[in-house]
Amino acid sequence: MERIGFLSFGHWGPGRGSCTRSAREALLQGIELAVAAEELGIDGAFFRVHHFARQQASPFPLLAAIAARTSRIEIGTGVIDMRYENPLYMAEEAAATDLISGGRLQLGISRGSPEPVKDGAAAFGYVPAEGETPADMARRHTEVFRHAIAGAGVAEADPQLTGGAAGLLPIQPTSYDLPQRIWWGAGTRKTAVWAAEQGLNLMSSTLLTEDTGVPFDELQAEQIRMFREAWQSAGHKFRPRVSVSRSVMPLVDDEDRMYFGGRAGQGSDQVGMIDGLLSRFGRTYTGEPDVLARELAADAAVREADTLMLTVPNQLGVAYNAKLLGNIARYIAPALGWRSKAATTADGGVREGD
Repeated sequence: MERIGFLSFGHWGPGRGSCTRSAREALLQGIELAVAAEELGIDGAFFRVHHFARQQASPFPLLAAIAARTSRIEIGTGVIDMRYENPLYMAEEAAATDLISGGRLQLGISRGSPEPVKDGAAAFGYVPAEGETPADMARRHTEVFRHAIAGAGVAEADPQLTGGAAGLLPIQPTSYDLPQRIWWGAGTRKTAVWAAEQGLNLMSSTLLTEDTGVPFDELQAEQIRMFREAWQSAGHKFRPRVSVSRSVMPLVDDEDRMYFGGRAGQGSDQVGMIDGLLSRFGRTYTGEPDVLARELAADAAVREADTLMLTVPNQLGVAYNAKLLGNIARYIAPALGWRSKAATTADGGVREGD
């Protein structure tokens, strides 16, 4: 395990015990948690994107603000629903955010996930062309976005305004190495193979929209192996990254036990229906740190991946989630082969590691 990061769903609301009662609080706390995570040596701050819900919907302002407050931690999405996106405007936003961060943007994109509206992309003005499915439209938007973000010309120049120069002009600004930091959120083995063929890194979640009867971690590990085999066959020139997401709740003190103690040792896979597809959901890891360290080290997909994304209960606030991440970094992640990017100084502060 080379890197660990947190994945926040960015929920807010007035529920009992919520520390994020408004969108403003959720956004500002997202920034503060990223700053705290960097100080702890955590490698990434990722945010889910979900429309028509009390969650993060427009990630680039948030990621740019984090970029301006941090210097090392990766910033990213998990994932942007490409059905909703204007590919050229998104390319401009992504490039600007990546430049502010100094090349730390890790951009997770996908066809999207179930949502609380019937046809949200149409409300944004995007409707599949004749013969297209919504998934086809998402991939078409992705193709245009990747073409633009790579600096290719996308619009005919006006010679009257360009001093006589003709041809196609690219979007501005551009960030030329960002194309190697684009990830596809794959929910099946088939889409993971497609992502590899396209030269996209793999982002695999806590569920797969297929079920073969084997445990979730083994099915996900098979997905990752198929991705890597397809990547090698495609002959891409850079090493891909692969992430998996897990919910990990170590019980270290009374506060942890108050929130999550009733779930200890009860985690198991679940099978259900999503978007009309039989799906398998991964377990939540809850228990004593030494037990969780052994269980995660035995997780087949965690062993296959190079990046672990830890879903956090963001409505419990920055202090609790920073403590949670610190406990995982201290007591669990080393058993997975991970090494912190921060080290304690003589005065008790934190500095970056070598």
